[in-house]
Amino acid sequence: MQGRLALLLAVCIPALMNSAETNKASVPRVPILVELFTSEGCSDCPPADAFLEKLDQQPFAAAEMIVLSEHVDYWNHDGWKDPYSAHVFSDRQAAYAREFSLPTVYTPQMVVDGSSEFVGSNQSAASKAFAKAAVAPKIDIRLASVSVDSTNNLFAHIETAGSVNQKADMFVVVALDHAESQISGGENSGRKLSHTAVAQLITKIGSIRKNQIFAENVHLKLPSNISAKNLRVVAFAQQEQGEIVGAVMWPLRK
Repeated sequence: MQGRLALLLAVCIPALMNSAETNKASVPRVPILVELFTSEGCSDCPPADAFLEKLDQQPFAAAEMIVLSEHVDYWNHDGWKDPYSAHVFSDRQAAYAREFSLPTVYTPQMVVDGSSEFVGSNQSAASKAFAKAAVAPKIDIRLASVSVDSTNNLFAHIETAGSVNQKADMFVVVALDHAESQISGGENSGRKLSHTAVAQLITKIGSIRKNQIFAENVHLKLPSNISAKNLRVVAFAQQEQGEIVGAVMWPLRK
């Protein structure tokens, strides 16, 4: 994995390989949303989970990789119920399948900026998708005043930096920074699996209207068993289950 990722960085995506010094001085980091549809019941998924973790370590100087692990529930009948799975993520993946005219859903599937999809462990396909996403125009989304109170109420403020020239829906995702499971059934029985940015809640909070500024206060009630010390908040703007036109991530642990 280390060697393949190094090759991916050095050869496949030269457009993203600006030096850190140049990036700090003049080049803003381009947000790229990477969604991985995965399941603990799928034996092909752990390599894709590991690749997502590498992306979360921010290997590109000029791009901010905003990753989400979205666990689907249609593997739950096959000997192991994924504790992080939810039907909402299966529905989201099904919508992508329609958007991409796919005959069926599958795992592991990686979707980059809502505009490219491929098998989540296919790093060659990933390199092409990242290069495409790196030059796509993006809305500047700002996420501020993020906090969780003593009764697990999450508060945040989301806004665009000025008016925008396109319509999109704004979503907020609350995700676990890290999660682990010891698998006792199904295709991964006997394995210990780890996950990054595991989506727990996804909520549409409004719509961006053309030539207007979007600004919204967010209040979400989190499950009582979720600790703010292991959370991140992601906001993104998406055009009708299609292209992601802006994204931002806030780590609550900071």
